[in-house]
Amino acid sequence: MKNDRVKILQLLPDYHENSHNYSDLAEQIAAAFPQERYEVTSAFIRGKPEPGHPASRAERTVYFDFPHEALSGLRMGLPRKIHEFLRQGGFDVVICHRFKLVNLLMWLNRLSQIPVCVGISHGFGEYDAFWRRIRMRLLVDDAWHFVAVSPAVRQYLLDRYCGFTEDNTTAILNAIDIDQAEAEQYSREVARQKLGLPAEGRIIGAIGRLVRIKGHIHLIRAFARIGQKHPDTHLAIIGEGKEESALRQEIVRLGLQGKIHLPGFFPGAKRYVRAFDLWTMPSLKEGLGLALLEGMCGRLPIIASRIPAMTPLVEGAGGTPVPPADVEAWAAALDTYLSLPSLELVAKGQKAYEYLRKSHGIEEYRAKYLMLVETVLSHAKKQGAHG
Repeated sequence: MKNDRVKILQLLPDYHENSHNYSDLAEQIAAAFPQERYEVTSAFIRGKPEPGHPASRAERTVYFDFPHEALSGLRMGLPRKIHEFLRQGGFDVVICHRFKLVNLLMWLNRLSQIPVCVGISHGFGEYDAFWRRIRMRLLVDDAWHFVAVSPAVRQYLLDRYCGFTEDNTTAILNAIDIDQAEAEQYSREVARQKLGLPAEGRIIGAIGRLVRIKGHIHLIRAFARIGQKHPDTHLAIIGEGKEESALRQEIVRLGLQGKIHLPGFFPGAKRYVRAFDLWTMPSLKEGLGLALLEGMCGRLPIIASRIPAMTPLVEGAGGTPVPPADVEAWAAALDTYLSLPSLELVAKGQKAYEYLRKSHGIEEYRAKYLMLVETVLSHAKKQGAHG
């Protein structure tokens, strides 16, 4: 190890505009390391900021700006470029996100010999493929440590039996910068106006990509079953994606135009949570959906799918977990909440907020990453001394 500052590289697939970085966990990880002891570089494989966009929290930022296909089979000279970057950088620690970058770094580190490598898994399914598990068995060595975004994802990794162990795999729960998020939230009135939503009445809210795995079609069908009983209630789903056309067709089929709203994609969409009275997350599968935490930050009562990664959070927040894709159960849960007096609904939202404060604050999140890196660096240094 060097005697000067520890050099950390955070290797990321894509650059995203980060004006509202309270839930950009890569940014929060970069902020975890005190500058007097650590020099952090964030490197993005694809994308770069437009003029005027804010800089990363990392001390140094690199944009390789490879085309989107670069991570498909790791083509277009990407491995060679990253290997040269690693060679010149003299990094002590590399933190990388998701399978493709973990896989790339595992191959490259046979040459680079970086003392500590940390791979972050954000959800399920990354290691289902047989060939991926074979590669892991061949390439995992003592340099590697893994972080799962929830205990459920950690157990998924351990159950693959391909190099993830009780010793080298830990869970660090996702978190958000609650104070920053609250400071940037629009008021109820402004949020509804900007989203084009009704000023009066209750609104059920959801935020997420409009893709099948997010389960929005089931939420729409559940809403259709309780709409007549709660005529002043609307449903709004913020996001965009390939299922948008199918969702709009379903809204028309159910005759719910004007009651169900798909306002589209909004940068920093979590600023709009106060537009809603009830927060829903009907995903069929999640690692640990950040949108769940962002709803809690809006002091909203929670209804979400009963899936391993989310159930402990929903229950901790005093919310209701519902079987995914079960339209009848979703309709019953929506009806129960919408039948509550407003003060009781507000009290449920306050309970969710208090749970968020207690269990998912950003300071603890940063501290856990700092502790992880310091622990594995110390171990690597001892191993090097004995070697």
